Amino acid sequence: MKEVCLNNGVHMPAIGFGVYQIPNSETEEAVTNALEVGYRLIDTAASYFNEREVGQAVRQSGLKREEIFITSKLWVQDYEYEDALRAFDRSLNNLGVDYIDLYLLHKPYGNYYAAWRALEKLHKEGLIRAIGVTSFSNERLQDLFLHNEIKPAINQLETHPFFQQKAANDFLRSEGIVHQAWAPFAEGKNDIFNHPVLKKIAENHDKTVANVILRWLNQRNVVVIPKSTKKSRMIENFNSFDFTLTDNEMDLIAQLDTGKSPIYDDQDLAVTKFIGLHKIHD
Repeated sequence: MKEVCLNNGVHMPAIGFGVYQIPNSETEEAVTNALEVGYRLIDTAASYFNEREVGQAVRQSGLKREEIFITSKLWVQDYEYEDALRAFDRSLNNLGVDYIDLYLLHKPYGNYYAAWRALEKLHKEGLIRAIGVTSFSNERLQDLFLHNEIKPAINQLETHPFFQQKAANDFLRSEGIVHQAWAPFAEGKNDIFNHPVLKKIAENHDKTVANVILRWLNQRNVVVIPKSTKKSRMIENFNSFDFTLTDNEMDLIAQLDTGKSPIYDDQDLAVTKFIGLHKIHD
């Protein structure tokens, strides 16, 4: 499997399996199937409420712990320093593992400086192999690493053909921070799987639109974590790296960028208020 090297020397698979919005009653089976297909990166979060099921699937897979790269995330509610340490312990216990490979600040709100310093402590203690963030704008990310000891290894951003994050991709590459895509299929918005440009490119390679999107992201040095509960789709997504898009095809996809999210506007005050105050536990 193709890997990427993070800025602290840790190696991570270039494609992973995401479990966002998979009900906990279906998560163990989904992760089991993903591991059988060949995925070795599993992406979860405290706010997904399925860490426990992810851990069960990992333990029952027959694979060695070091063969599986586990990502989880700290929710905004727990961004105070001591709260972050306690929340990490909960995630560790839910997963049933001795360490987490990658641990992310889930959103750029609240006291994320205190939370980051808690993550730095856990990283130094060997409980986390790499630390990073999710959905941070370039300026917030730069400010965070200029005033702290450890530079984030990853920024996980909504990234897909309709919202390509070109400025973020350039900035992250210049700073040695991996760009990882959440919602690589735009959560199905704008009828993405039937878009004529993407369908024509897929036909050119005897591939699916999903294959084309994942390969396009990969050729932009973006790590992908597609989600599906169907094993056939897991296999389809996993087999997205045995062909290459031409420069012309890459240019055609570049023209689909709208420069904004079809999922939610992170500049909308109602959205930021909801995220900032949303609680996932008592």
